[in-house]
Amino acid sequence: MKETKPQAQFMESFDLKTLKNAGLIGAYRSKTEKEACEDYLGELERLCETFGMNVAGKFICSIKKLDAGTYLGEGKLQELRAEADKLDMGVMIFDDEISPNQQRNLEKIFNRPVIDRTELIIEVFAQRAQTREARLQIELAKIRYQFPRLRRMWTHLSRQSAGGGAYLKGEGEKQIEIDRRLLRQRIERLKTEIEQVAAQRETQRSLRVRTGIPTFAIVGYTNAGKSTLLKALTQADILVEDKLFATLDTTTRKFTLPNRQEILLIDTVGFIRKIPHTLVAAFKSTLEEAVHTDILLHLIDVSHPKAEEQAESTMEVLKGLGAEDHPIITVLNKIDQCEDSAVLAKFRVQHPKTVAISAANGTGFDDLLEMMMKEVSLLRKIVNCRIPQSHYALVSELMREGRVISCEYEENDILIKLEIPGRLEYKVQPFVIS
Repeated sequence: MKETKPQAQFMESFDLKTLKNAGLIGAYRSKTEKEACEDYLGELERLCETFGMNVAGKFICSIKKLDAGTYLGEGKLQELRAEADKLDMGVMIFDDEISPNQQRNLEKIFNRPVIDRTELIIEVFAQRAQTREARLQIELAKIRYQFPRLRRMWTHLSRQSAGGGAYLKGEGEKQIEIDRRLLRQRIERLKTEIEQVAAQRETQRSLRVRTGIPTFAIVGYTNAGKSTLLKALTQADILVEDKLFATLDTTTRKFTLPNRQEILLIDTVGFIRKIPHTLVAAFKSTLEEAVHTDILLHLIDVSHPKAEEQAESTMEVLKGLGAEDHPIITVLNKIDQCEDSAVLAKFRVQHPKTVAISAANGTGFDDLLEMMMKEVSLLRKIVNCRIPQSHYALVSELMREGRVISCEYEENDILIKLEIPGRLEYKVQPFVIS
């Protein structure tokens, strides 16, 4: 039997893509939080620009405590409502996540749609995803976010109220349960499809491991210049934009270092402060590319006034994925735009393996490639082995995967000294000699 999908419509049938004028709202409790609040709103404005939405006004509100029902106090909300009417704002966007109950109450007060940072990020992701896996993950994140907001999302309940009476109220409650059941079924199907795509990714990852080619994952805050670096090194035909989340889909390109060592470079989705938990969970399989690589290139936009906080946010995500112990090269990007040399010095003290570059004009690439070659060499081991000729298949594999330093034959054994990838060390362990 064919499934009937719930007719999803926003309050008053609004489509976020059609609402061009937005009002942004942030809140802080103390003077020390005010600067951070302003910075977050600036980032929220850039998210709106990425989505294609105009920001008509930004409001930074001082509060003593959050109101459980409306987030802000009644007086402040009436002031904001007057400003929204005056500036013809189509939607109000809160920088912090608001509860479904707060969202319903706020929409009644503002008489216009109200969303939060989480919903905007999800919409940006949905707009920019290209691959099937990314689209599946975003749909799953969107449904999980919308699930507790069913009463706001579905308008068919209000259409049942024409006749009035308890009977119609009961029908309405029944319809919500039907919608919930359909969404639960859709969630399970999406999870199954994502698991299938993840299995394909694991197969591809296993093939990469068997080739023995070292892999580098380029990680960092959104808009740090990851795609620009990948394009500059490999001349890859990939999208490069000065927007948040220009890249959502993992891109892998082969590159040859100056010492003729082939490597794989993997561009990953950017990180952001206050990233919604629903999106972290949904994109975990994509972000895990960083876990299953040999070396991380942590790209930092040192020209950004909050470069240190952005770097810390990236490291927090890497810790959550269990990747913080990987070899990491800290790459300070956009040095041509950095006006504070003390920032560079501070990063160099905190991170011993640091290089400074400009991905846009190629400055510092020689230092970067030198550091990459050094890190690759540390992935390999030099071993002395005595291997019986009856195990010549192993010798062939070692010669193919490693670099032979010396080789002699002694009776029925092969005495061989070579440099091999660390992953082959267990195979030669029984034949290692001092």
